[in-house]
Amino acid sequence: MTVAVTGAFAIGQWPEAAMVMALYAIAEAIEARAVDRARNAIKGLLDMAPDQASVRQVDGSWKVVPVAEVVVGALLRVKPGERVPMDGVVRSGQTSINQAPVTGESIPVDKTTGDSVFAGTINESGTFEFEVTALASDSTLARIIHAVEEAQATRAPTQGFVDRFAAIYTPAVFVIALAVALLGPWLLGWTWMQAIYKALVLLVIACPCALVISTPVTIVSGLAAAARRGILIKGGIYLEEARKLKAIALDKTGTITEGKPRLVDWSVIDAQTEAAEAEHVAVVLASHSDHPVSRAIAAGLKPSDVEARDFTALAGRGVQANVGGVTYVLGNHRLIEERDQCSPEIEEQLKRHEEAGRTVTLLARPERVLALFAVADTIKPSSREAIASLQTLGITPVMLTGDNQATATAVAHEAGIAQARGNLLPEDKLEAIKTLQRDLGSTAMTGDGINDAPALAQADIGVAMGAAGTDTAMEAADVVVMNDDLRRIAETVKLSRSTHAVLWQNIVLALGIKAIFLVLAVFGSATMWMAVFADMGASMLVVLNGLRLLNAVQKT
Repeated sequence: MTVAVTGAFAIGQWPEAAMVMALYAIAEAIEARAVDRARNAIKGLLDMAPDQASVRQVDGSWKVVPVAEVVVGALLRVKPGERVPMDGVVRSGQTSINQAPVTGESIPVDKTTGDSVFAGTINESGTFEFEVTALASDSTLARIIHAVEEAQATRAPTQGFVDRFAAIYTPAVFVIALAVALLGPWLLGWTWMQAIYKALVLLVIACPCALVISTPVTIVSGLAAAARRGILIKGGIYLEEARKLKAIALDKTGTITEGKPRLVDWSVIDAQTEAAEAEHVAVVLASHSDHPVSRAIAAGLKPSDVEARDFTALAGRGVQANVGGVTYVLGNHRLIEERDQCSPEIEEQLKRHEEAGRTVTLLARPERVLALFAVADTIKPSSREAIASLQTLGITPVMLTGDNQATATAVAHEAGIAQARGNLLPEDKLEAIKTLQRDLGSTAMTGDGINDAPALAQADIGVAMGAAGTDTAMEAADVVVMNDDLRRIAETVKLSRSTHAVLWQNIVLALGIKAIFLVLAVFGSATMWMAVFADMGASMLVVLNGLRLLNAVQKT
């Protein structure tokens, strides 16, 4: 660029020289904004776990101390609404814990003595005590942080074709221009002034401004087209690379599914019980509980004016209340087994619902079980179409989730996904991405939670669900789908392929026009005005061609 501008100045073409510099500056600014910016994923992860914990002392009292000072084997206490400060095993108490920040499970998990808990998860109900099994620096959350750092550190930016070509193109043009100026008089009989003029014309013609600007204009047009559809792509490299995808891993909760439990089925088990009676009692008991499953049941049934007395929460099991002089319970499988009210028929129904990935709650009175309520995280209406579109594009979808395998298999089957892996912790998802990259090739990861951050960072392209996603997931991702519509991923791949085609069209246009005028400059009668046309004309053509991408994805 320096040589081309100097040449334009030397022959008195000041407007051309100024325009060349201006276009170059614009191109550089556009590319600077298009490249991947620093992502602040770590800060959000560090804020997940509390920095203090309530630790039991030797004399039996409790003292709040920094987690950095807590040793393995210490006994910690967590109250309702608090976050678990460290990894450990429950030693006393029962509760329900929201593990979504770490495992991505859609429904809180009941915890009792002997169950594991993770740092950063949320205690939803009862107070419990647990024994620390890992230092704060080695917790599951700490390993997530390390995994994100490692994945981001190993990502290398792809060297663009234009950058590689420019390393050869620029010196080659300079050598040709020098040869024309020095050898023209000896070989072709030109005067020295003619030779120098032709060399300067050649330099102006060969000015790589059209070539340089063709890539950023095309990329920015593609980025703008994606933004119109609610797809935020964090750099041109990800728009270019999306066309190469061979596989895509998808989280379940909040990505394929709604991320909110809903009552999907209920039935009366006891022949002596009317459906209306069971519904009235169940909605009264469910409305007195803050557990997400109970809230889903209450929201899915008709409101009732039946009154309940002596309401009691049964930690880790369900709820109990007196309705019309009868004590009813609304609880999980464990509670019914403890009351010795299970039967082969009930077990069979439970098995059927659990295989379908549903959480089952039972309504019972002292002598018998009355009804069964099945709650599940339902798939989004657009998920099936989105999966089918990806498969049409030749991309293999795989589900990776922290939920149990039965739930994963059921949801995957409903969405049209052949491969599903459940019971995965964040590091398991990270390893699964590495396996897909090794076996299938370029792989994308789609998720919405902090637990997905390591996999999002490791994947060739990380896609976060923006509406329901966490800040950390969106920071770690390369693409953010703001409206949580999975169909936008297939649109991104199509747009990437269109962008790739336009990029090569622009490169061919820029180089082709210049090649023709270079020949005319050396062997024909090309003038400075023809040089200006070759340079600016090529620039205008590639800009207009690149802007066509603004309409590549129609806005609906």
